[in-house]
Amino acid sequence: MSAEVLLDGDRLRRRLVDGGPYSALDVVAVTGSTNSDLAADAARGAADRTVLIAEEQNAGRGRLQRQWISPRGAGLFVSVLLRPGVPPSAVGWMPLIAGVALAETVERTTGVPAGLKWPNDLLLGSGEDWRKGAGILSEAVAGPDGIALVLGMGVNVRQQRDELPTGAGGMPATSLAAEGADVDREDFAADLLGALAEVEGLWRDAGGDVVSTGLLARYRDRCRTLGQRVRVELGDGDLHGEAVDVDDTGRLVVRTETGRTTAVAAGDVVHVRRS
Repeated sequence: MSAEVLLDGDRLRRRLVDGGPYSALDVVAVTGSTNSDLAADAARGAADRTVLIAEEQNAGRGRLQRQWISPRGAGLFVSVLLRPGVPPSAVGWMPLIAGVALAETVERTTGVPAGLKWPNDLLLGSGEDWRKGAGILSEAVAGPDGIALVLGMGVNVRQQRDELPTGAGGMPATSLAAEGADVDREDFAADLLGALAEVEGLWRDAGGDVVSTGLLARYRDRCRTLGQRVRVELGDGDLHGEAVDVDDTGRLVVRTETGRTTAVAAGDVVHVRRS
């Protein structure tokens, strides 16, 4: 991985805070986890739409408490504190709509084909050769101003393929550089956060309604889990079948070989290659 120009917090604040959609933005050299840091800030009453970016994480967390560690300057590791005021039944959509913003930004700015693995992984590539390029984690935090959401995104940007670990569920990992994209991390951060503000603004203004806003359709269009044979690893066993839909509550609908359909709200999904 070649030397990387570090992010300039002042320039990002001018682009995203001064007259932009965010209330505060900081860039730190290193931290354990941007999500953990913002969760602590949220509990102390930090402002809606506060952004924290780290050049390096050494104790990052993904879904199911998986560790997410990133070397300095290799990726974009950003968390956003949001107080959207949507009904509790809608908050599970936060990582899914963030995935829409991320996949659309990648494809628009780099040309790399981008999709989503339900519920919260960015896939890069094409055909059956999808690889994981990013993960998303959303957490609810109680504080003096009510419930806040802390949304974290970790995007592999600069790593070459031999510098990347195997992804969750055995899925190979990749990065924008490994897919042939030469990305300016600062421009990408500004573009991604702008896109996130757009989708999250639609969502909150509609009270969490993903149907009328078109966000459900946008997610379905990007969801590469749909049409796949899958194994969903649940706490009490595995569910096998074909992923046929994502419903308006964000659940993955799986049809088994017997024709029975089951809607899954949470679980680890493995794409099973057809023989």
